[in-house]
Amino acid sequence: MADFVGAVDQGTTSTRFMIFDHSGKEIGKHQLEHEQILPQAGWVEHNPVEIWERTSSVIRTAMGKQGLNASDLAACGITNQRETAVVWDKKTGRPYYNAIVWQDTRTDRIASALDRDGRGDVIRQKAGIPPATYFSAGKVQWILENVDGVRAAAERGDAIFGNTDSWLLWNLTGGVNGGVHVTDVTNASRTMLMNLETLDWDDELLGFFDIPRSMLPEIKSSSEPAGYGEALSGGPLGGAVPLTGDLGDQQAAMVGQVCFAPGEAKNTYGTGNFLLLNTGTELVRSDSGLLSTVCYRFGDEAPVYALEGSIAVTGSAVQWLRDQLGIISGAAQSEALARQVEDSGGVYFVPAFSGLFAPYWRSDARGAIVGLSRYNTNAHLARATLEAICYQSRDVADAMEKDSGVHLDVLKVDGGVTANSLCMQIQADVLGVPVSRPVVAETTALGAAYAAGLAVGFWKNTDELRENWNEDQRWEPNWSEEQRETGHAKWKKAVERTLDWVDVD
Repeated sequence: MADFVGAVDQGTTSTRFMIFDHSGKEIGKHQLEHEQILPQAGWVEHNPVEIWERTSSVIRTAMGKQGLNASDLAACGITNQRETAVVWDKKTGRPYYNAIVWQDTRTDRIASALDRDGRGDVIRQKAGIPPATYFSAGKVQWILENVDGVRAAAERGDAIFGNTDSWLLWNLTGGVNGGVHVTDVTNASRTMLMNLETLDWDDELLGFFDIPRSMLPEIKSSSEPAGYGEALSGGPLGGAVPLTGDLGDQQAAMVGQVCFAPGEAKNTYGTGNFLLLNTGTELVRSDSGLLSTVCYRFGDEAPVYALEGSIAVTGSAVQWLRDQLGIISGAAQSEALARQVEDSGGVYFVPAFSGLFAPYWRSDARGAIVGLSRYNTNAHLARATLEAICYQSRDVADAMEKDSGVHLDVLKVDGGVTANSLCMQIQADVLGVPVSRPVVAETTALGAAYAAGLAVGFWKNTDELRENWNEDQRWEPNWSEEQRETGHAKWKKAVERTLDWVDVD
């Protein structure tokens, strides 16, 4: 039997391919960034062709560096940035428009119109999510309405849609030569088009956005024994490898963090932050601004659901310090700069660049830095940026406890920002609970590998996966309760200053 499982991790800023052994240990990887296209304020796009080319390159390079070929892989999984919408021509393989990224806010008028006439309540009930610029359906509607020829192509069945998982699976399985048009339940649950109870596309929801059903991929399980198709021998994997795992990135992190029991939670620190709580086979609906979503579905087992708090801007706020302000040369320098001061000097930074996501859902918000005096330095701003990551997670954790009654005993964390030890210490201080990082911090790719490997018997069951999880580092809270609550109260005042900045019709 093959010794390894591969995983494509197609993220917001980069794509990587990782290879894992049976113990869940990383034995090889390669990663490449792709361009962030910002045509105007609030618009965020990616080039789907570039993403496919980068995906092909990282697979070939990672396999080549380890001297592996297709026969060494038992299976391959995919995890991806969710809600980023691609519409392409199935006859030519060419996208009709750039991918519209989950951070993009151009569809704010579509979202607010849905809420004004009551359709928003139907979306909340059926799809478990509010009408918001975040999700895919509004982006597809925008492309159909604003890109010449796409509506006609969709009506005749040539224009098809998917999140980036569907785009990559279609290309990996042959593209114009028989490519498979599929997605999984976790990605489908991020569109505003899937009914959470039936796990199928909903005709009433499709009607709200005037999206032809023929554009949509077939919905499969996250771990699919029958597979989504085989990677072609002429493709980047170099041979016929079963493609058997597909999960949106945050659900993949839940699997990678082995959060298989109701009440278990994790927080992923990437471009944004995503805190998920496993609610088991029970679909829990939120009254506190959280999302009800599919956590995963393995084979023909019952789906497992989650509550999710999605935060738009966390790691990308550090990127903003580097790229737009130029006060750091790299993400790692943010920790060294922030350590130059004991606290933020009264500065609060609310990075509402794309409005505010959970638990506020305010597309009219925009970023604000408040509390400045002449005393403050770039070190205080760096520290305030790290605190912003942690306070936004506190807001979501509070909402999650209110909805579910579950108080976190420990927060499992993963993602790139967890390399910043100061940020993780601040997170423990702000939350008042220990923060635990596993040995394999890049759990999104690991979760996709687990889903793929479970489908082909590389791993027998989830108990085997639990045995692979090991803690790397733990941060204990140091702040007093008074310090914690005073800081959070000032943060809430800062959030208020960001609201009602943009007029939304």
